[in-house]
Amino acid sequence: MKRLYLQIYLTIIAILLIATIAMAGLGRMAFDESHFDDMISVAGELASKALPPADATPASQQRGLDDLNARLRLDLALYSATGQRLAQAGRPLPPVEIRGAEARLRGGHKAWLIPLSDGRFLVSGLRGPGPWRTAPWLLGALGTIAVAVAIGAWPLTRRLTRRLERLKTGVDQLGEGDLAARVKIEGRDEIAALARSFNNSAERIEELVKSHKMLLANASHELRTPLTRINMALAMSATDPRERAQLKADIDELDQLIEEILLASRLDAIRAPERAEEIDLLALAAEEASRYGIDVEGESLAIRGDRTLLRRMIRNLVDNARRYAGEADPEVSVTQAGPGFARIEVRDRGPGIPDTERERIFAPFYRLAGSAETGRGSGLGLALVRQIARHHGGDVICTAAPAGGSLFSITLPTSESPTVRQG
Repeated sequence: MKRLYLQIYLTIIAILLIATIAMAGLGRMAFDESHFDDMISVAGELASKALPPADATPASQQRGLDDLNARLRLDLALYSATGQRLAQAGRPLPPVEIRGAEARLRGGHKAWLIPLSDGRFLVSGLRGPGPWRTAPWLLGALGTIAVAVAIGAWPLTRRLTRRLERLKTGVDQLGEGDLAARVKIEGRDEIAALARSFNNSAERIEELVKSHKMLLANASHELRTPLTRINMALAMSATDPRERAQLKADIDELDQLIEEILLASRLDAIRAPERAEEIDLLALAAEEASRYGIDVEGESLAIRGDRTLLRRMIRNLVDNARRYAGEADPEVSVTQAGPGFARIEVRDRGPGIPDTERERIFAPFYRLAGSAETGRGSGLGLALVRQIARHHGGDVICTAAPAGGSLFSITLPTSESPTVRQG
């Protein structure tokens, strides 16, 4: 895609070229050769009246030609009807050659042959091309104007589009999650009005997001307070142990849902990990998998990131695999995924996920058919896995496992990755 300033600049140049060609065409039409014979006839009549008659003395004809030369500032030569030169003023001109009833100039062509009414011929010299062609000075003048406008238009178009580029940068920063992004308002034109509107919109969005975060924080606090009281009352009650255990599990699930909602909201509001440190991905995965008695295979790879978030990412993925793995334990591995990237793979032996659902399962609160009835999960676990992976410059995908079930692959940049070093 062409840059906007180049489009504007090339449009100006194209207009100048069209104008130059059009004016050159008009100049050519103004001196149409079809009217040249008429112009010569008129010039001959005027010259006959300005010059002495044909029977005048050679000295008189010379004086008359000198006088005409001084007024017209042209090279002139006067010839008789037989082609004999009678007088000359200025630089030498091609002689007249008489062939029967036809007279023409011999040699050069940069001259006019003007027949006079008394049979004589006047030769007028030209120092450039004939008037039926576009004069070089006209093309030169047009070319000079075009070059001047082209040079002057360049800084104008660049100044205009640089402001648009800065506005685009601000929009990109806002889109990446930097809610404090603003652009400088320059000038009083439409672009300045657009920048002002963007700043107002960005300020409004920032206020709405802050209000949303505050609402979530207050709601979580208000929800957790009665949950704590219910939990304490439940522990002190004489309810059946099985019912108490079920109620305790429900409360824990609700508490976990609140925590995951807050975490998802916080990840939406920040652009990069708030605490980045060097982490051995294999050791972290093994530590989380050991909570479920699962071994991890692979190689030790160092990445930079937030240990708490990465721990939650692995825990959610392993916990999701355990729910759908059936009787077999999930398989977890850490491997190199090309130069500068590490891959965590979690494979389960469950029923698998249909092709049409493999992308939708990462949407918040999306559940596969049947999972809502069984009470499996809150619908935020896999959404958080993708959020955390992308938060660290990576991503997660779901594919069909070769031996049945599902295979979740998380790709993350290692510490040696250029992406990580630049961040």
